[in-house]
Amino acid sequence: MRSILTVYRKELTDHFSSNKFLILLALIYIAGLSSTYVALTNIREAASSLSSNVFLYLFTTGGDVLPSFIDFISFFIPIIGIIFGFDAINSEKNSGNLSRLLSQPIYRDSVINGKFLAGITTLSIIIASIVFIISGIGLFSIGVPPTSEEILRIFFFIFICIFYGGFWMGLSILFSVIMEKTAASILTAIAIWIFLMFFLPIIANAIANAVVSPESASVADQVRNYTIEHSISRISPSTLFTEAIVILLVPVGGHLLFRPVLEAEVSQMILNPLSIGQSLIQVWPQLVVIVALAIICFAISYIIFMRQEIRST
Repeated sequence: MRSILTVYRKELTDHFSSNKFLILLALIYIAGLSSTYVALTNIREAASSLSSNVFLYLFTTGGDVLPSFIDFISFFIPIIGIIFGFDAINSEKNSGNLSRLLSQPIYRDSVINGKFLAGITTLSIIIASIVFIISGIGLFSIGVPPTSEEILRIFFFIFICIFYGGFWMGLSILFSVIMEKTAASILTAIAIWIFLMFFLPIIANAIANAVVSPESASVADQVRNYTIEHSISRISPSTLFTEAIVILLVPVGGHLLFRPVLEAEVSQMILNPLSIGQSLIQVWPQLVVIVALAIICFAISYIIFMRQEIRST
């Protein structure tokens, strides 16, 4: 345990003093504060029509030019996770520091565990700090304190973001373990992120349209087209993450965005806000898959690293 804490403190110090941490922190703060400004403007304009969960609109409201905060965070979290994990192991190998480190009374598993925990801690600090800053600005500007349920939703939102970032960090650490070059590990991780986030939805739409025509007048065909497209899109953790945070932060009708419900049916519904318990039941499958993927990626990298031969240079 002492060796893990030694590696953890060293990696945490390296993260906080690195330029990549400062750059990522600045980007997150700029994006978050910009989206907050747009959200506050729109909330003031529509203040009369907002009846409940006003505080959550800080995170879900966007504008014509800038998207909402949850759109920004869903884009930046994979980048943060990849950057903090792509050179965790292979950079130490290439520099010869890994063999010298293991010659000390430090176990091999302490190295990878300490690096992963330090990365998760740094990611948690970045996400939690911007969420709390936005909450403070919103509390001062709106003048409406959040309810206890809204506070719980925000904390669960942070929790989901951390595990989502943990998946991408575990994936990048895996490539850092199996690849010798840091450039190869980061390019592979970014290529997978681009495919899952941008190209998979296009492929899913094309397959669904090939199986069932989107121009069909049949309600059953429209529902089947939607079901096929969204089932394929759920292969991507990005889709699962988006579903989870939208259902959690949009209690009124957010869950309808991911179900085969026609617009004509929505107009006849009486939409009541989901309670925090109902929202958690809705997002539980997505959260379990995201956590499982994060654990699997790190477990595979852990096993491979423990079996690798480390030569002194």
